[in-house]
Amino acid sequence: MEKVVIIGSGPAAYTAALYTGRANLAPLVFEGELSKDILPGGQLMTTTEVENFPGFPEGVTGPEMMELFKKQAERFGAKMLPRTVTAVDFSRTPFTVASGHETWQSESVIIATGATAKYLGLESEERFMNRGVSACATCDGALPRFRGKPVVVVGGGDSAMEESLFLTNFASRVHVIHRRDKLRASKIMGDRAMAHEKIIIEWNSVVEEVLGDDASGVTGVRIQDVHSGAVRELEAAGYFSAIGHKPNTELFRGVLDMDEVGYLRVEPGASRTNIEGVFAAGDVADPVYRQAITAAGSGCKAALDCSRWLEAQHG
Repeated sequence: MEKVVIIGSGPAAYTAALYTGRANLAPLVFEGELSKDILPGGQLMTTTEVENFPGFPEGVTGPEMMELFKKQAERFGAKMLPRTVTAVDFSRTPFTVASGHETWQSESVIIATGATAKYLGLESEERFMNRGVSACATCDGALPRFRGKPVVVVGGGDSAMEESLFLTNFASRVHVIHRRDKLRASKIMGDRAMAHEKIIIEWNSVVEEVLGDDASGVTGVRIQDVHSGAVRELEAAGYFSAIGHKPNTELFRGVLDMDEVGYLRVEPGASRTNIEGVFAAGDVADPVYRQAITAAGSGCKAALDCSRWLEAQHG
């Protein structure tokens, strides 16, 4: 039987593995199997440039950083398993975690399955991913490819307004593509965005295609007016999707408390879920920040909470 099972990979999972490993708990980490939809290492495995994680003054690629995280956790005894968890039973202890027909039992579980950014589903979005297509302005907006150039943001909620306002620090102008004639954002955020001299709201419009080439990446978008059907092209060096994130929590529906979107609920300032001995870390429980550094920090918190809980059980 395991002392700690960690479900997920990425900054939260690997940091939790590092801390529980150093506590001599020999954590077993279910990283997930490599597939079209799952990349062991989390969303950073599709990020080519990371410039805002402390300790990397020259920047680092997402995959390189995750490999370093993983190696450091393994150095202290973390066991990595490239398997996807398909079922859990938290109704009794020890907890049961299953992958296919195989099961494992553990005294405690840390969930770090992350959240997935939503896109429109265009083939061109996938083609230019990380070559101008992004779902995180805070992560990527300051990159050289966007500085002094026009960009587009897709969405009409508070997140889209926040992304747009952030991008005005770097881009020459920001086109907000919104399919309706009224923003979904709160009035204060909408007013702030509409009043900004660099932001242009493209009302009643949808993106038909992200334009670009292999040499430059994104060079523009083709949009269509939903009423007239008129099509036009906008020059843009960047395309930012701001239509929300989907927490990867389907596995835990009906098992753990979550909000209306699906983010796991944890105790304020801690990582404990509604089930004693089950903890959550990273984007799966963070609808606000969703940064690599905050995910890593919450992985540390979950590991410390878990370690202390195990000590109390055996005390």
